[in-house]
Amino acid sequence: MKKNTIITIDGPAGAGKTTIAKEVAKRLGFLYLDTGAMYRALTLKALTEGITVEEEEKLVEMVKETILIAKKDDKKGMRIWVDGEEVTDKIRTEEVTNNIWWVCRVKDVRKKMKKLQREIGSSGGIVVEGRDIGTVVFPKAPFKFYLDASIDERAKRRWLEQTNKGIQSDLEKIKQDIKERDNKDFTREIAPLKKAEDAISVDTTGLSIEDVVGKIIEQVSQ
Repeated sequence: MKKNTIITIDGPAGAGKTTIAKEVAKRLGFLYLDTGAMYRALTLKALTEGITVEEEEKLVEMVKETILIAKKDDKKGMRIWVDGEEVTDKIRTEEVTNNIWWVCRVKDVRKKMKKLQREIGSSGGIVVEGRDIGTVVFPKAPFKFYLDASIDERAKRRWLEQTNKGIQSDLEKIKQDIKERDNKDFTREIAPLKKAEDAISVDTTGLSIEDVVGKIIEQVSQ
């Protein structure tokens, strides 16, 4: 495997993309790029500025004026800044999660993000995860993976994640939120979530992090 290669990992919410991508990047000595975090950062700014789902033109103007920077941190993974302020932890709120879908659906927003993501990955040596990475952003990447898991498994993971952070949450509500998010991701007009034809599918239901990482490392090392 060449050190300037690109590895893409796509899949629905809760499939394990972030955890797996971080670990694969760490073991290979690659840069990890969380594209979802980039959209979360824009969503946070839109919410902070009071931009609503009906104000698409205002959102596009905001994005054009936004300076978004993503950097590698060997200890903490990818860190992200918006207009000079680090927002890495602020973008993980439930409010951002529930509103990111309408930011992602805007064509001009995705156009800018695709350009930025390609610039970051231009030299290779990168593991990129998201929902349209292998189909739209890096369609010619030599290694593509599509992670999935059952609704129950994905909801349980999200519930455990929030519980470990001391956040009280309802498992059934999380499950419903994931179903709604899936529907929006799969049916959006611009860059819908789908498996690339040449991507390797990995059902992570019941598998450990080590199991999934091992499968990916084995494939890219052949």
